[in-house]
Amino acid sequence: MADHQATEQRESSAREVGDLLRARREQIAHRWADESLFRTVFTLSRDEAVEAARAVVEALAAVAAAGRVEDLGAAGFATVRDQLGRMAASRARTGATSAQIADEVAALHPAAADLLRADLADGSRDRAEACAVTLTALVGTLRLVVLETVLSAGQELIDRQRLQLLEVATPVIKLWTGVVAVPLIGTLDSARSQVVMENLLDAVVSQQARFAILDITGVPAVDSLVAQHLMKTVAAARLMGAECVVSGIRPAIAQTIVHLGIDLGSVVTRASLADALAYALHRQGITIVDQDRSGPGAR
Repeated sequence: MADHQATEQRESSAREVGDLLRARREQIAHRWADESLFRTVFTLSRDEAVEAARAVVEALAAVAAAGRVEDLGAAGFATVRDQLGRMAASRARTGATSAQIADEVAALHPAAADLLRADLADGSRDRAEACAVTLTALVGTLRLVVLETVLSAGQELIDRQRLQLLEVATPVIKLWTGVVAVPLIGTLDSARSQVVMENLLDAVVSQQARFAILDITGVPAVDSLVAQHLMKTVAAARLMGAECVVSGIRPAIAQTIVHLGIDLGSVVTRASLADALAYALHRQGITIVDQDRSGPGAR
């Protein structure tokens, strides 16, 4: 019975806070527009800051009216998540840390609390305290929503940068007309292998390449997973009409491949990138002449 009454009281105070936020929306929005969270983002127009603050107040009112003041997934927050994310990202770009952004969200509480306290001054003390607790919980939830958005945006940025680094680390080089190569350096994992395959196939199409060389001189080790990725890349290039050559297989890697029982019988392999290029040129009927040996001073 006591729990039921407590629940009803929380829901009642939440609805009342929601009504008070809507009634005081304009005053709160104008006060919030001068707070760091909004002022440092909307530097060109205060009206934009007021409009953004107004949307956040309306979202909090909707969350309170639904009685979900401690629910990060409340529907009311959905309308401002993108806006909060852009604001938080803007603050982060200026050097603000997650803790500073969280403090800026917490700083919104006093402006709203003062107005609500004034509206409840003539009511009972218990009612005022219940609404104050509800507002504190509501702003605390907003703080968590903003932090969650900041972390999500940060992870998305990290993922984008990681993909960009993968693309930079796997360049496709045109060695000759109809011959492209990918010099691989470092460890191959599933994500990087996918980038290698996509970049190589794009180059085969754009360069109309007949030969694609995968040089693994800079790959420290080859296991069954790496070999599988290489075989898939070779097969994909072959489907695109290009013959794939794997070069740079060092003695230690050759022993590992044999030990693992990996069959590379259908794959053309060469000891070095130069040998692979020579093979591709020879297959195209191009003769290579070593000037150091055939020149006038050659012995």
